[in-house]
Amino acid sequence: VRSDVAVQIYGDDLTLLESKAAEVVRTLQRVPGAADVKAEQTTGLPVLRVRIDRQAAARLGIHAEEILDVVEAVGGIPAGVVFEGQKRFLLQARFGEETRSSLDRIRDLRVPAPPAVAGGPRRLVPLSQVANVTLEDGPAQISRENVSRRISVEANVRGRDLGSFIADAQVAVREEVRLPPGWSLAWGGQFENLQSASRRLALLVPVALLLIFLLLYTTFGSARLAALIFLTVPLAASGGIAALALRGYPFSISAGVGFIALFGIAVLNGVVLVSHIVERRARGLGADAAAREGALVRLRPVLMTALVASLGFVPMALATSAGAEVQRPLATVVIGGLLTSTLLTLLVLPALYSRFTGRADRAESRADAGAGGPFPASLRPAGGA
Repeated sequence: VRSDVAVQIYGDDLTLLESKAAEVVRTLQRVPGAADVKAEQTTGLPVLRVRIDRQAAARLGIHAEEILDVVEAVGGIPAGVVFEGQKRFLLQARFGEETRSSLDRIRDLRVPAPPAVAGGPRRLVPLSQVANVTLEDGPAQISRENVSRRISVEANVRGRDLGSFIADAQVAVREEVRLPPGWSLAWGGQFENLQSASRRLALLVPVALLLIFLLLYTTFGSARLAALIFLTVPLAASGGIAALALRGYPFSISAGVGFIALFGIAVLNGVVLVSHIVERRARGLGADAAAREGALVRLRPVLMTALVASLGFVPMALATSAGAEVQRPLATVVIGGLLTSTLLTLLVLPALYSRFTGRADRAESRADAGAGGPFPASLRPAGGA
């Protein structure tokens, strides 16, 4: 099914299937956001129906098989096979087109009957005397799945997200449509792709975050610094969530992909800043001075990284062409997250570094003082000098 949503109804009665599909159509049309709601066309094909009048056929002494032979000849009776070298062609015998295309001519087809008197010639009785021949609307197609007849109701979604529409539609159909015992109903369409993508995203996001932390740990060799830089992830996520809320977009698959890209850029800015602070600390600066100098020196690289990424996503955030419904949430997340993560990275991250690292330095100084100075006891001069 190419539509956004498909409701599959499974049952055994074609007429009742069509009726229940019409009920589902009326129910979905009342759900906000529904568009192009339609049921699968299952009827409308002209069918020639021949019902044998068994009482009339018995009075004339005609067997039902003889009547059906005449009816079968309208479509064609196998008469043999024609061989032309290695090719085989089925040979059929049937009435001419002028007979097959006229309902009156079909009713006037002759059926052989026993003679009226013993030893007399056989009679030819019109088909209309021993059968009712009518032209009716029959099924255009009969779809089956899992050994059950099936009819589909399709709908597209406009002006809202697919997930919330499915939730409202399922509640409405469950409350308003009653299926006979033994029947079932299933939801499908592009909604199935959303479900599978959501399951994959629920696995990929934690894996991406874990890989980010492991890479940070291997880069700095410190779980404390890795955790400090990892704090840029919630700082960036808050901005992405706020941007989605301001623009009225729900959390979608494209928004989830945008969060993964956002986390990578935010962590990169954190690495740029903290690596410079660590370098200054290695040259002998205190925690406060190193954090302050790192924020000032790395201001331009951090801002340039955030601005380049944000400006690159602006056309996607304002897109209105085909595929814009996928591009806009992704770009909105990245732009909103970079705005908050950049500000918080330049202001909050140095303060947190100064606080946690300064506390560790003070604890180390107290330990050294308690041990008698900055030297180990084995290296201190005798007499405590």
